[in-house]
Amino acid sequence: MFKFTKTSVFVFIMLILFFVIEIFICQYSIESEIGKDIMQKTTELNSEKQIIEKIERWQIKIPKISLNAPISEGTTKEILNQYVGHFENTSKKTGNIGLAAHNRGYEVNYFKDLKLLKEGDEIIYEYNEFEKIYQVEKCRIIRDTEWEYLEEKEENTLTLITYIENQPEYRRCVQAVEKDPI
Repeated sequence: MFKFTKTSVFVFIMLILFFVIEIFICQYSIESEIGKDIMQKTTELNSEKQIIEKIERWQIKIPKISLNAPISEGTTKEILNQYVGHFENTSKKTGNIGLAAHNRGYEVNYFKDLKLLKEGDEIIYEYNEFEKIYQVEKCRIIRDTEWEYLEEKEENTLTLITYIENQPEYRRCVQAVEKDPI
């Protein structure tokens, strides 16, 4: 039979302590490496997000009606439920830029006050690093079949279109031309 001596108990405790310390060191080292990886990935993702946000700056501002709205490609219901939509067959920088948005009855109704615009009011359009200031020239009611307002033009024009309340065959159309730089 084995007798426990002070020395054997001491050696046994030292072995246990050694293994506990080794386990702690290994675990700390692994956690430290994982922590470094997580921090590096987080930093990379934040950098990518900042790059994407810088690239994808696309918005319209209309000071008179306190509008500052993001723009997205397309005019589907899903797009217009969150953004001002860009008519895909129109330009994004020069010529005629066509935009549409809801004006009532949805969670997001960016063009709800479009009817308050008058000739001479300013509209600011930003697409990435591109920015232009337009001045309202025409505010009119058009039929839903009058698509010529979105046709290409040589003059830099911004065309905003939304529905007319309780008149599904009509649209409100605001056209603004690029303001001459001062």
